[in-house]
Amino acid sequence: MVFPSSPNTLEVATAGEALIDLIEESDGRLRPCAGGAVYNLTRALGLQGVGTLYLNPLSKDRFGRLLAEGIAQAGVVLARPQPVHEPTSLAVVGLDAQGKASYSFYREGVADRQVSASSLISDCAARPGLRISVTGCLALVAEDSTKYLPWLQAQRAAGQLVVVDANLRPAIVPDMGIYRSSVMAALQQAHLIKVSDDDLDTLGVRGADALAKASELLAGTPAQWLALTLGAGGAVLLARDGQAWHSTETAPVTVVDTVGAGDCFLAGLLVALLQRPALQRSVHADELRLDAGDAQHLLAHAVASASLCVMQTGCTPPSLPDVVARTTAHPPVFRAL
Repeated sequence: MVFPSSPNTLEVATAGEALIDLIEESDGRLRPCAGGAVYNLTRALGLQGVGTLYLNPLSKDRFGRLLAEGIAQAGVVLARPQPVHEPTSLAVVGLDAQGKASYSFYREGVADRQVSASSLISDCAARPGLRISVTGCLALVAEDSTKYLPWLQAQRAAGQLVVVDANLRPAIVPDMGIYRSSVMAALQQAHLIKVSDDDLDTLGVRGADALAKASELLAGTPAQWLALTLGAGGAVLLARDGQAWHSTETAPVTVVDTVGAGDCFLAGLLVALLQRPALQRSVHADELRLDAGDAQHLLAHAVASASLCVMQTGCTPPSLPDVVARTTAHPPVFRAL
């Protein structure tokens, strides 16, 4: 079996985990859902109309076929369309009373880890129209840094916009010190960093509050931009020159669960960025400059994308018309900090 691919013009390459979330139901049963942070992001981009290339292979097993169906439905192109024999990664997901997710992972000898730095680099080089490269979450573990770090370096050198979502998962690693170092090494290659307030605490960044910690993290990297998610408190976009903007919802959000919320937020941010004239004018990612109007557009679209996700069970990324309809009917509050 060869998985299908899409004819869309490719603008974004994603690399990282694709797995099955086994979500614990109230009666103790486990419900399988296609997931993984990078997989969710990839689908969310495709469902909002962005030509997206997913760089990791999928398994030939039943769960791999389920993941491939989601990829195909989103119009995403598989760089490695031939399925592999290794099994699909698994994550057991527990939800607390507020719908917040916690994870346990099973990822030894699995399909999505069957990549190398050379394959990632060559697959992107074969697609000269790519403008953005994204990774994060489980791809940032130290054991896989020899795969993803050289790829990030190559993409940055090629002039692409490099985006890294810290999205830390401490449950997967035995040594937090080594894990933090591996995450920080990836963030050093990013033009745009995405973190949550929880990520900042897990990284051990110092500061009086989440905004101060985010500013400290940004200052410790060459990145130009940092997007900080605050759950129900909205999100902040920080610029290297010290500017910062905050956006929050005005419409009610009934949270079913938070699975995939950050992934849909980042997808919405990148969708909005691709729409901005500033990106179109930038031949090289280092030349990208965003103003307050850009920031307002990016945050509104990203926050709405996340809100629509959390109102559904599991990661159910919204369509572009749904996000536009929400931001049009209920424009988020936006202010400079």
